[in-house]
Amino acid sequence: MKNLLRSLRERTAHPAVVWGGRSYSFEEMLRWAGQYVAFLERTGVKRGDRVAIFAETCPELIAALVGHLSVGVIHVPINTRYRSEEARHILEDSGAVAVLTREGEECHAILEEILGEGRPQELREVISLASVFPSSPSKKFLSPLSREFLSSDLTEAEPPADDDVAMLIYTSGTTGKSKGVALSHRALEENTRAVMDLWQFTERDRLVLALPLFHVHGLCLGVAGALLTGFTLVLEERFDAARVVEAFAHEGATAFMGVPTMYVRLLEYLDAHPEGAAALRKARLFTAGSAPLPAADFHAFQEKTGHAILERYGMSETLFTLSNPFNGERRPGTVGLPVPGCSVRLVDDEGREPPVGELGEIHVKGSGVMSGYWRRPHETAAAFRDGWFLTGDVARRDADGYVTIVGRSSVDIIKSGGFKISAREIEDVLRRHPAVKDAAVVGLPDRVWGQRIAAALVLKDTVPPGESGPVLAAVAAFAAEHLADYKKPRDIRAVPELPRNALGKVQKHVLVRDFSDRPGASVLPRRE
Repeated sequence: MKNLLRSLRERTAHPAVVWGGRSYSFEEMLRWAGQYVAFLERTGVKRGDRVAIFAETCPELIAALVGHLSVGVIHVPINTRYRSEEARHILEDSGAVAVLTREGEECHAILEEILGEGRPQELREVISLASVFPSSPSKKFLSPLSREFLSSDLTEAEPPADDDVAMLIYTSGTTGKSKGVALSHRALEENTRAVMDLWQFTERDRLVLALPLFHVHGLCLGVAGALLTGFTLVLEERFDAARVVEAFAHEGATAFMGVPTMYVRLLEYLDAHPEGAAALRKARLFTAGSAPLPAADFHAFQEKTGHAILERYGMSETLFTLSNPFNGERRPGTVGLPVPGCSVRLVDDEGREPPVGELGEIHVKGSGVMSGYWRRPHETAAAFRDGWFLTGDVARRDADGYVTIVGRSSVDIIKSGGFKISAREIEDVLRRHPAVKDAAVVGLPDRVWGQRIAAALVLKDTVPPGESGPVLAAVAAFAAEHLADYKKPRDIRAVPELPRNALGKVQKHVLVRDFSDRPGASVLPRRE
């Protein structure tokens, strides 16, 4: 990002990160990044090399990102929930020459397990945060540098080219081994800047960031947005509703970016601590992404705090492409209009643009689209058509241009008896039942109908243990009252929780497997 260093140098004394009650300036972040780059140089890491990050959130990781982006080292974050097989795949597929980790964490233990089974071919260095930042006594909190420790002057480094790869973000791998999404410096800077301008972020903002730093949501909109725009990050290692409220009440927070599950937890906190709503009313902006935000939660949050959550849409391969307006109507259930610099079209099964209100796959062109899948030319070619990236997400567009995501074509569009059925529509109905806390709907293979509809429900705590049977029957009857016959779930079961990834997306492939492994939960007869 060519404007990264200039942005940081213009705000040397401005607080970049608040962590553990301490504030660290942009000048300090630059010096720490220089110290880190000097360490990399001594270990032989050079421009274009991949360095993996396998550690929990802390300010040192932001300094490492600044260093990577400044000198052209490719940043490869690894999901901290991954086990050895998943993490090894990323290390091997990316060809990472080094991995940054922190002793004492589970990630470090998993890395040791990987090394014990055989070092990935190109991996030369395992770098401990304690080695890079030796004056940090807790190995978790940055502190002033020791004078004798060498530091690189980042301002003298040749900046990477716009089309050089800045990051490899690995997909969740729900249909096979995860793929590395190569994002260029140009894509990262132009798209992030467009969203920051759209949402009117300035250096006066203080963003509460509790999103993980291994996905584009927190890493690009959160961290890269702060580095480019100059606002302050109130950084949290993990999400805690009470901490978010405290940041608005006592630490001058102005904005929060979250995923829908975080808003569910905030609503639960406000139910138990209604006085907390006054702190959240001080905010300038709340945004949501990475998974659909139920309309009921949108309205409940607005009622309690006075804020209409701004929902947006994007993915690793395209960064951020659709957003509800900052000034204007934020429509619950929709992801709004194209972000400046992005073009979005809907295409039906016949390759045509569908009429208003009809379904089509989202295709994207624009500043944030990936350079390709790392070392996978054939899969990259298959992902594009006439220069448009094929997202696999199905949506409809209303007469005003607002887009509503229906779901993934592979798991959220159920084809049963000749009908195309939106799983999200059924989920919205099921969540309206007073005993249902959450719901996920999938299609299961069926010899007669192609797919049959199955629903996994998380019931509210008010349902006594052992009494789910009658409640499920009542939910099935409720669904029958509000849905066409061909949309009714044929299998319904109660589950303690829905399987989700780190960003709150329901892992529907896991549900399909669980339904298939444990059949016999049907509470409705099959259609005859």
